[in-house]
Amino acid sequence: MVKMEKTCENFLNEERNLSSAETIVMKTIWDAGEDISVPDLMAALKVKYAKEYARTTVQTFLLKLSEKGFIRVYRKGKLSYVRAVKGEADYKAKLLQEQMDFWYRGNPAELVMGLFHAGGMTEKDKEQIRRALDGLDD
Repeated sequence: MVKMEKTCENFLNEERNLSSAETIVMKTIWDAGEDISVPDLMAALKVKYAKEYARTTVQTFLLKLSEKGFIRVYRKGKLSYVRAVKGEADYKAKLLQEQMDFWYRGNPAELVMGLFHAGGMTEKDKEQIRRALDGLDD
């Protein structure tokens, strides 16, 4: 039971995880594939997610993301730029591990079965998963 209590604590610990708005901002930064200026970030948020945040709101998100160790903000000329410090793959792996621990008692097989039973999965998706699992035996 101690493991479950610790898992719930981690799951609910806001400092470790991003808020939904921070997640959208961070995803936009990762999708840029390189350092992105704040004006370009704001434009991308508007186009991709229909989020028209005020500049001060974006600056607040960036400050929080910086404090959490996800980004670094620097100036170049008159513009501020954002550089991702933490990688998207690492963050997704952390989230997946937390979800697996919380919902599937840390059991990867139960997580995969949950994916199969969740619906919306095509036969092609199932075959790709089967091949990936078969490849783990090599």
